[in-house]
Amino acid sequence: MYIQILDALTEVFHFNNLLAIMFGVIFGLIIGALPGLSSTMGVALLIPFTFKMNPIAGLCMLAAIYNASVYGGSISAILVNTPGTTASIVTCWDGFPLTQKGLGDKAIGISTVASTIGGLFSALCLLLIAPSLALFSLRFGPPERFFLAVCGLTIIINLVSESMLKGMIILFFGLLVASTGIHGMTGTYRFTFNSIYLFEGIPLLPAMIGLFSMSQALRLIESKSKQINISDLHMKDRILLLPSLDDFKKTLPTIFRSSIIGTIVGIIPGVGTGISSLICYNEAKRTSKHPEEFGKGSIIGIAASESGNNAVTGGSLIPLLTLGIPGNSVSAMFLGGLMIHGLVPGQALFTKYSFITYPLIVSMFVSNIAMMFVGLLGARYFTKVVNIPANTLSPLIVVFSVIGSYALRNSVFDIFLMFFFGLIGYIMNMFKFPIIPIILAIVLGKMAEAELALTLTIFHGNILPVFTRPICLVLIMIIIFSFYVPINRIIKSKKSTISTN
Repeated sequence: MYIQILDALTEVFHFNNLLAIMFGVIFGLIIGALPGLSSTMGVALLIPFTFKMNPIAGLCMLAAIYNASVYGGSISAILVNTPGTTASIVTCWDGFPLTQKGLGDKAIGISTVASTIGGLFSALCLLLIAPSLALFSLRFGPPERFFLAVCGLTIIINLVSESMLKGMIILFFGLLVASTGIHGMTGTYRFTFNSIYLFEGIPLLPAMIGLFSMSQALRLIESKSKQINISDLHMKDRILLLPSLDDFKKTLPTIFRSSIIGTIVGIIPGVGTGISSLICYNEAKRTSKHPEEFGKGSIIGIAASESGNNAVTGGSLIPLLTLGIPGNSVSAMFLGGLMIHGLVPGQALFTKYSFITYPLIVSMFVSNIAMMFVGLLGARYFTKVVNIPANTLSPLIVVFSVIGSYALRNSVFDIFLMFFFGLIGYIMNMFKFPIIPIILAIVLGKMAEAELALTLTIFHGNILPVFTRPICLVLIMIIIFSFYVPINRIIKSKKSTISTN
């Protein structure tokens, strides 16, 4: 592994790859600082452009966008009380009060350093844990991979959706979308409407870009707000917004604890940066000697939130690269990026394609360090991005969405498909339906169907031998538990309502 890491370092520091990383960092910071946009959308917009890039440069750029966009959301959260991404919602609670006290520079400094340490820690875990877990993935045959896909889907329903019913509806709709096209084993045409463009199924990229990017553009068009006012910022004139040594010592234990929690949360499919940020914040408040300071401008609260959400980045790629299960919606986009270049998650990524995988992991370190310097030097300038009027931003998103959808297959049909899914995403947002389950259903649906068909073929239609395989039994228990938890919560809620009445 050491030789592969050294080779990866040489590859990452190639000029073209470094340029891709720096572009990804700057683009990610801008996307993160723009309120209402997301890391998922940032990655989705540029995945099509990686199709004709060197795989290493393309994937390194996507990793840089992921890291920087999660941190970038804290800039607008701290300075204008508007989180750039859902990962930075908790950061508003203490970041903006500090800005109101004229300490916006201190808040930005703490956020930048905490985000960097959280990202570096999760990248280290990715480097150390992923290869070993990849060896374990060799024990997964078709039955295990089928139940693993189902397991990921059921966990998403439990953790992402406030309403289990809504989650189930969207999940089954996603599976319906995933089943479009010619069946791989029987050759049956399904939901193609006699259109040759649907014979291979619905392409992943137009669907993702439509659901995340185009739907957001429609919401911005609908929004009556012109721009966000940042005229009342109070920032001291310093070149670097580094925190003081005392502040760093005060927050360091919280940063390390939140980095551990965030990495673990990232490994769990479907939890995401927002939930990780909240868990870390609550833990920091619970263990603090001065919990009354939280919500009034506590630098420990900022450190907990930002290190926790950035630690998710590396953690979420661990199950993706080793088992093919996306940790969250952004890593689901990464799965699309891998598939574009013909890469399949699992042991092969760390053996046959190690010359691509290890540079990707090493680039997580480089992009986090680059993010720190760019953030400390340019935070005051990136904040001006939030002044872009909505009537200017929304056409830009539409243009990028059209280009991204067309670029992969040079098909106008994909553009119409993107607009169709954009409308669906807009309607889903309107009625508070979660989008992540439909994305994961599209990504994992084909995998689940194919592995089930292989399983039935191997055992000649007899499903009973599956229950003699230990890994399958464990996954079945997890699936049952993931359904039991929300159902039990609903039953308890109804009982408490009845008893109250």
